[in-house]
Amino acid sequence: MLKTRFAPSPTGYIHIGNVRSAIYPYLIAKQANGKFILRIEDTDQSRYVEGATELIENTLKWLGLDWDEGPIVGGPDAPYFQSERKAIYHAWAKKLIALDRAYADPTPSDTIQEYRDQCSSQKIPYLYRNFRPENPPEWHEGIPLRFKADPKPRTWHDEVMGDMEAGPEVQDDIILIKADGLPTYNFAHIVDDATMGITHICRGVEYLSSTPNYLAIYEALSLNVPKLISLPHILGPTGGKKLGKRDGAKSVDEYRKDGILPEAMLNYLACLGWNDGTEEEIYTKADLVAKFSINRIQTSGARFDETKLLWQNGQWIRKIVDEQGVDALYSRTTDFWPESAQTCDDAYKKQVLSIIYDRLKTLADLRTMTDYFFTDPDIDVELITKNKFLKKNSEEELSALLQDAAAQLEDSDWDEDALQTTLNQLLSQTAKKPAELFSLIRISVSYAPFSPALHQTLAVLGKNTTLARLRQTITAIENH
Repeated sequence: MLKTRFAPSPTGYIHIGNVRSAIYPYLIAKQANGKFILRIEDTDQSRYVEGATELIENTLKWLGLDWDEGPIVGGPDAPYFQSERKAIYHAWAKKLIALDRAYADPTPSDTIQEYRDQCSSQKIPYLYRNFRPENPPEWHEGIPLRFKADPKPRTWHDEVMGDMEAGPEVQDDIILIKADGLPTYNFAHIVDDATMGITHICRGVEYLSSTPNYLAIYEALSLNVPKLISLPHILGPTGGKKLGKRDGAKSVDEYRKDGILPEAMLNYLACLGWNDGTEEEIYTKADLVAKFSINRIQTSGARFDETKLLWQNGQWIRKIVDEQGVDALYSRTTDFWPESAQTCDDAYKKQVLSIIYDRLKTLADLRTMTDYFFTDPDIDVELITKNKFLKKNSEEELSALLQDAAAQLEDSDWDEDALQTTLNQLLSQTAKKPAELFSLIRISVSYAPFSPALHQTLAVLGKNTTLARLRQTITAIENH
């Protein structure tokens, strides 16, 4: 059975690159009716962050990347926390010792640094195997355990990067077990992948340089090498280097709190370094499972473009409403309304959402784009008098136009069709252009940079609120 894994370290927030390293193995597994495993690589206790594991789990659940084996759900190869698998690593370490392919290394760190300095002064590469202790003691916990390298030319195939090769000069006596008894990543992931039956490994391209050492360990233990899938870097906005915190990179959880939908994040990250050869840009999870292919993962880095993510998020907001109705989107908006909306009922907020959703880029836009639906805005006459469509009118003309509008609207039935008819009649009566008359009315009732279609805005605001705001603006203009 095809099995893939996502094996993050709980050392802080889960960032964009981490998540893409989960999406690709998930899609590979689901496409083949295989299994996707979550494994927590927590052997570096010095970098462990409280709550990071829960954040990893919650992020995967939010994205819909349910794991078949791992924390919470269990599985036949438990435990799925490396810190709980020490006995397993020690058993495999002893196999290497028995094969004379590993040795205890009590060399003090300051001596190791002297070796480094010596190589540096001689301008030769530092390789620890050239300083291998002659008579190492019997290994026990408390002493690091090193792999005994057998340097030779190595070749392998990477499913993305193609045929690869490396010479003996890059292979060394790497540490397998640290002094604290816990394994290094270099050893633990090989043991875990072997014992859990992992058939495909997706990881960042930065691990290519370590692959010859991994191949040596596989060979020493007579293990089959899984298919290796190297993922290109996600680059910063300028495309010049790997995306990092200094580039303003945010955690996935921050994007979630900013109102990005999980469907949009999954869609965007899956296509960040992969495409199916078409011009399509919007994919559901089912689409991605059906269309994903390893041979279309690009070999070069992919530039992270937050503008594109926001565009896709807006597309998904519209897609959800258009296909599932406004209720489906409303259920996701609980944390995103302005404070002024807290006392309003669901029915009214759904009315607001139904006319504003197609202008949202994120759900958080609700806070800034809908406040005037729930509380009277502050009147700012200069927003009217300095408006590019209105500034040619005198204040007397603006007041007269608003008085005509208020009188006509007062006699109108209060539904979208009737309001549109009334607004059209006003255009004819005043001989004004829509951009002029409608801007005047829109600003007078909202004092917002933009709003939904005017007839819809008025319908949702209601007759009393609309007329009251028009009259307040008339008074403000006359007293200006």
